[in-house]
Amino acid sequence: MDEETPRASSLVVCSLEQWGAVRRRIRILVDELVEHDLGLHVLYVDPAVDIPFELRHGRRAALSGPSLEQVHPRIHVLRPRKWLPRALGPSADRSLGRQVDRAVARLGLVDPLVWVNDALYADWALGTGWPTVYDITDDWLLAPLPPRQEARLRADDELLLERSGAVVVCSPDLARTRGARRSVDLIPNGVDVDLFRTPQARPSELPPSPVAVYVGTLHEERVDVALLIDVARSRPDLQVAVVGPDSLGQASHDALAAEPSVHLLGPVPYDRVPAFLQYADVVIVPHQVNPFTESLDPIKAYECLAAGRPTVSTPVAGFRDLGGPVVVVDRDGFAAAVGAVLDAGPDPAAATGVDVPTWHQRAGAMSDVMQRVRSTQVAP
Repeated sequence: MDEETPRASSLVVCSLEQWGAVRRRIRILVDELVEHDLGLHVLYVDPAVDIPFELRHGRRAALSGPSLEQVHPRIHVLRPRKWLPRALGPSADRSLGRQVDRAVARLGLVDPLVWVNDALYADWALGTGWPTVYDITDDWLLAPLPPRQEARLRADDELLLERSGAVVVCSPDLARTRGARRSVDLIPNGVDVDLFRTPQARPSELPPSPVAVYVGTLHEERVDVALLIDVARSRPDLQVAVVGPDSLGQASHDALAAEPSVHLLGPVPYDRVPAFLQYADVVIVPHQVNPFTESLDPIKAYECLAAGRPTVSTPVAGFRDLGGPVVVVDRDGFAAAVGAVLDAGPDPAAATGVDVPTWHQRAGAMSDVMQRVRSTQVAP
């Protein structure tokens, strides 16, 4: 990114990803943009807290804590409260938009650029008249959704495709599907190469070797839970460590928790993730192969290359064409391939370094898109 290039002074990010210790694509890109543009101020809008849902489940903590929090001298996080279900009509969405408006005014942001990742903010973002970028990171239209929810998401997606100043996608499949409607900018994911190649101490939570490690969010549409269990049962000496947030349904969670050799370690801070990969005897990616996963550009593919650890993956997008140290195998041969990698031991040459795209490069591409939109879409 060129420090002499004029930049927007403020940015509103409506994200599907929570700001937190688990750093995902949008959080990482925001951090990069703020680091390299010293005049940029960001309002990061978390997914809304569903108050009735939280109260039904006895989680009264949802009502406490600040709705607007400063997490960096130039970054504030808004955690909007959703008091009404969308099924009751547009008033729920308007309430969220008003909360963003109040935060923008409170922070004194002037004519911000709006980065929309959560499509439910479509009407609000486009109604502001501010320059808008629609960033598609997962094709949730391909995930199983209730009919009413799918219809709303499809309508929001269509509106953003039609009226946003630019559409950014992270995978070739999204470029193919959304690019059939309009021009799109393909900005894949990346990795902090230095972080993943700097040796760390062995995590105390990691079970003893031999250990297979999966890093990522456990999600029904992404992770093949039955295959993960097959790997755990494939040999008596193998331990399986699962690192990341658990978004599984109760039945899938219980099935994994019942396996004595499966260790659900939960999320860890991003700067600790490399240690779990570095000390894995094998990294595993037991993902389902379906239209939804075909739309993804998995960050863990870049992380595996940067860490240089032997990896076994199902033939999903992002992994199919990587080559060593990644072994790609169909579901039926997955557990056997894990065993073969363990028996062979690590290849010292695999960790010598592969040229991997960095987050700094990806943030530069996103900055270029934002500047183009701001220069062509003038706020009223």
